[in-house]
Amino acid sequence: MNRQSRPRVERWPFGRLSGCLLAFSLLVVLALACGLPAGEGDLTPSAAPPTAQPVPTLLRPSVAPVIDEWALWSGGTHLRGANIWQRVVVPELDGPDFLGSGHVGPPYTQADFDGLAALGANYVNISHPGLFTERPPYVLDEAVQANLDRLLDMAAQANLFAVITFRTGPGRSDFTFYRDGAGEWFDEELLIESVWSDEAAQEGWAEMWRYTAARYRDNPVVVGYDLMCEPNAEDVLFGIYEPEEFYSQYAGTIHDWNAFYPRLVAAIREVDAETPILVGAGGWSGVRWLPYLQPVDAPRIVYTVHQYEPQAQYTHQEPPAENGYPGAFDLNWDGEPDTFDRAWLDDFLGTIDAFRAEHGVPVAVNEFGVMRWVPGAAAFMADEMDLFEARGLNYALWVWDPAWPPWAESVSDFNFRYGPDPENREEVANDLMDVIGERWGRNVLRPSSIGDL
Repeated sequence: MNRQSRPRVERWPFGRLSGCLLAFSLLVVLALACGLPAGEGDLTPSAAPPTAQPVPTLLRPSVAPVIDEWALWSGGTHLRGANIWQRVVVPELDGPDFLGSGHVGPPYTQADFDGLAALGANYVNISHPGLFTERPPYVLDEAVQANLDRLLDMAAQANLFAVITFRTGPGRSDFTFYRDGAGEWFDEELLIESVWSDEAAQEGWAEMWRYTAARYRDNPVVVGYDLMCEPNAEDVLFGIYEPEEFYSQYAGTIHDWNAFYPRLVAAIREVDAETPILVGAGGWSGVRWLPYLQPVDAPRIVYTVHQYEPQAQYTHQEPPAENGYPGAFDLNWDGEPDTFDRAWLDDFLGTIDAFRAEHGVPVAVNEFGVMRWVPGAAAFMADEMDLFEARGLNYALWVWDPAWPPWAESVSDFNFRYGPDPENREEVANDLMDVIGERWGRNVLRPSSIGDL
């Protein structure tokens, strides 16, 4: 099937709002860390990085003897769960309540993690600020580190495996994910994307991951390091959406993720030889870009995709959504309707099959999802998750939101617990929730049972 691409639809991590509430929320919902308090150490090229201290013993759960985590990523689907999302709070933008009063928000509690596990999930992908600041000098933000420690502690208490995903770091702010709003609903200076053209920032990412791996390598619930959430140099620098166009001009340059990410892998392997490393492709880790991701010559690497296609036509439709699943509508931008069904999904995911066959490597889907009100969402998710299962892929949906009231009352696009009514803000029984719960219920492994592998 000929699937022409179009610019990526922004995936806003906040809900459908209206009137004054929308205007207010656009100003406050996603601000990044500017001028964060400096921690110890300086990551300018001439300075030594901070020394990673092991996570305190109290953050380590009592679990069965730890075995090779690599077994979780190979030989079938073992991890089924969800992402959580946080960023650094900027009080002058967020106010005192929306993201909480802590350094990072929205706040999660032990009850949030316990609720995820109670539905059957055994895996949380922590989509989190990087431990080092976005602006130079690139230094440890101790408050961000303390927040990550706390999240991992709660994951352990809930008997969940965890992957650490860094959204931000030297030369990259969380606003890169909402870059079309720069100068409109947020100040342009908040958009930091210099990592794709600044050697010092890229070295800062390597030092950040070296430090991170040294700190968490012995944490028994951490089963993966995801190097960067959705690499996007081609969009940021050139507005390019076709992998052929980008790589014909910029392969091997400082802008090329294929040239950048092996340095992060090497930095981690200097201090941690065991923990699996997750790597997504450029192009926001879209499936179409996976064939252009060049595997690195290093052990224990898992390659990942984020699967939201067809994003503009289906998964990200704002109410009133018109296109349903299964259905018939234009999927390849030629003006003619196409059949959208399980066969289309199976064919689309064939790109993953080809990549695995060519390189002999595991692949995981550590983001995917659908707005809860989209027609046929339950049937779509059932087919997609079953196709992941048939391929033996681990997967984490977007997103598991916290119960924090100021957040939960505004943010609900992907909160399947609220059902298909866009106006509802209470948990209700619904078909989409049943589909997800049934698949999560297939999990048999948890940190407390890892010795069973």
